[in-house]
Formats: sequence, structure tokens, C-alpha cells
Amino acid sequence: MKIEQIYTGCLAQGAYYITSNGEAAIIDPLREIQPYLDRLERDNVKLKYIFETHFHADFVSGHIDLSKETEAPIVYGPNATCEFDCISAKDGQEFKLGNVTIKALHTPGHTMESTTYLLIDQDGKDYAIFSGDTLFIGDVGRPDLAQKAAGMTQDQLAGILFHSLRDKIMTLNDDVIVYPAHGAGSACGKNMSKETVSTIGNQKATNYALRANMTEAEFIEEVTDGLLPPPAYFSMNVAMNKQGYESFETVLHNGMKAIDAKDFEAVAEETGALILDTRKSGDFAKGFIPQSINIGINGDFAPWVGTLVGDVKQPIILVTELGLEEETVTRLSRVGFDSIIGHLEGGFEAWEKAGFQIDSVNRISAEQFAAKFNIKEDKVIDVRKETEYEAEHIEDAYSKPLAYINDWVKDINPNEHFYLHCAGGYRSMIAASILQARGFRNFSEIDGGFGAIAKTEIPKSDFVCQSKVLKA
Repeated sequence: MKIEQIYTGCLAQGAYYITSNGEAAIIDPLREIQPYLDRLERDNVKLKYIFETHFHADFVSGHIDLSKETEAPIVYGPNATCEFDCISAKDGQEFKLGNVTIKALHTPGHTMESTTYLLIDQDGKDYAIFSGDTLFIGDVGRPDLAQKAAGMTQDQLAGILFHSLRDKIMTLNDDVIVYPAHGAGSACGKNMSKETVSTIGNQKATNYALRANMTEAEFIEEVTDGLLPPPAYFSMNVAMNKQGYESFETVLHNGMKAIDAKDFEAVAEETGALILDTRKSGDFAKGFIPQSINIGINGDFAPWVGTLVGDVKQPIILVTELGLEEETVTRLSRVGFDSIIGHLEGGFEAWEKAGFQIDSVNRISAEQFAAKFNIKEDKVIDVRKETEYEAEHIEDAYSKPLAYINDWVKDINPNEHFYLHCAGGYRSMIAASILQARGFRNFSEIDGGFGAIAKTEIPKSDFVCQSKVLKA
């Protein structure tokens, strides 16, 4: 028996590849399936099952394409209603894989079909669980995403999750390994660890939600406290995972269409496409196609596209670094953005050489900011998360998290200059590009963000100015 965790950092997502005696199972596969097919061929094993822990909200799974290619059945837990062929397993149903057994443990709460898969080794010993979004390392799945589908409140779902954890998970031996679907950075929880593997015993000792003396009321209060609104694309990804989707190969083919610079603007206008520039923030600041939005491929690219663009059906036309066209299309497809029309042939350099109009962002260094800044007169907008702001911030800065820019942008006075920063420059450049696309040019974006500002003599504060914290 072999278990491999295939972790994708940009999504903070873990898929699992299990083999035993010539047979394989894959749990929660990513959208692009070729790496799995290559691995199966290399290991000379047959894919027997594709297990899904639930209908994912934060990414589009590769279950349908993988099943078509391998004829392996797709397995969900109880209550799963698919618009394609799948097995809706019963609670406790067992699936033989070579010399081992995989047992479905119905663990609703995050969603009503959520299921944990227990791996029983060849000696009949409980060895590991693949807990999906039911149990993370340091946290549990948020209970607010499935309210509409379940016809329940988040508190009711949290109560169900409490019993799933106590009755199905915490009764397992302490040495059982925990393999979750996500780690730190995912929006599917609020307190996940950077660690991606643990044990039941360790989680009982360290996970706030598994506290031994915790009452159901306390669990509900603590698990639901501080939940941020889910990104708009979550519900659309759930629908794609339930109903089916375009083949990844088709999406890739469309996205890899090269569009000449002289035709690029016309294509964008005719299709209503968003121009998405995925270059580094520093390169974008120096020059970009007017009305472009910058979300760099080297950061949390796909989740930010999902959060800020929202509608997965929005047509997109790409400007990428040369050689990263396929990677960009792949990452977008993982979160369901399939309407990719193509990319600028030759990248931004081709646009520049053609002599077309170029825009730029007024980016200044932290040192320049420190030299100009007047705390009594100048306005500063901090686009980091509220928790980052609360830890330390520029005195009198306004907390306006990037995730809510579509809400707070309407409050900006176009005649008042302000400074804009995040932690390192990635998110503030996203904000800058959105602001300029909407006609705001009355700001200076700070290179290096708070990390660079902290090294200057700018007054900083460790307390929260409650009147200036944007409420969720």
C-alpha cells in the first residue's frame, strides 16, 4: 500500500493517490487529469475508484474527465445527487482496493453529503482518514456554505458537524493519520494549519473544535464566529461539480489561441472580455494595456480571480509572461473560469512594440512614502486582511480589505489623494489596477507594502481603531 498526497499550493488543496496490489484510487482530483493518467501508466496500476469527499466549492474537480478516460466509477457519500453517473455510497459501505479497504463514513455538516473515507490496511487496522472539508489540521469545515441547498441555518449545520466529529471521527484511534482536503490559505476554513498531515490524537490535543469538554452550543458559537462571506464563485463551482463541465482539453485549446496585438483590443471589445494581466506587480506598474486588471500568477492567483471577478462565465483575454500561457489557463480552469478567449501573442512586449497606448501605476518606494507622509493630513488605505491590520498597522490608516473592494470603492473621493498598500505589493497592485480601470488615479501605491513600511520611521500602532475597520 502506498499513499501520496498531491498538494497544490495555489489552491491549498490536497488530492490523494492510493495504490495497493495493482489497483489505485484517487481522492478529490484536480481539474487537469493528465498527470494522474501519466502516474497510473508509470506505476502500471488500474484506477478502480475516484472518491469525492463532497461537492467542492473552491475548485472544479477532475472527476468527470478522469472517469471518462479510465472508466473508473465516481463515488460520493450519502445524499449526493449527481447529474452524471456516480455511486452514492451508504454510510459504512466498504470498497476493496487491492489488499486494503476504503470505508465511507458519512460526516455531514460542512455539506450534507460530506463523507470521510477511512483506509483500513491489509491487517484490518484503521490506518488513515481522508477527511475532505470535515476536519482540517487545526480547524473544521465552515458550516455556512450549504445552507441554501440543505434548507438549514449555519447553526443547524454546525450542530450536525459537531456530532459527525464526535461520533465518527473522534472515536477512531489516536494513531489514525488525518489527510485533509485543504491547508492554510483556503477559504473553506478560518484557522487551518500550514501542516497538511496530522493524527487523530494530535488533533484532539490541539484543534480548538475537538476540545474534549466542548458542548454543542460552544462548538456552534466558536465554529461560526468570524466567518467571512464566501467568495462569489463558490456556488458556481459547486454547480459545475454537480452538473458537469467542459472538457479541460477544450478549455486549454481555447485559451492557447494567440491573438495578434493589432486585433487584441477589438477582440476584447467585441466579446466584452476582461483583460487579465498576470505579470508581476512591478512589471505591471511600469506599463500595461489600459483597463487591464493585474492578478499575478505568482501569488494566490486563482482564488483572487474567483473572489474579485466572481462570475465564472465572464469572458477573459490574457496577458501573460511569455511561456506561462498554458499554466495560466490551467489555473483559471481549476476554479471554473472556462470562458478564456485567448492570449496576447508575444505578451506585453508585442503590444509595446506595436506602439499602442500604455497606462502605468504611480508606484513609490516605502522610503519615498516616509519622506512625503504627513500623518495629520494624508490618507492611507490598507488592503490587507482585517487580522493583519489588527496585528499592526500605520497609525490612522483605514482598513479596506481587497476582498471587499467592490463595496468600498464607491466611497472613494476622486479628488482626495491617498496612499495604498498591502503586505508586500501583490494585493495593492490588484487594487490599483481595479481602481484605475474604474477611473481613479488619485493615489500612490507603495512598493513592498507594510513589510517595507515597517522598516521606516512611519508611526505604527498595535491597536485596532474600531471606527476604521471595515465590518464584514
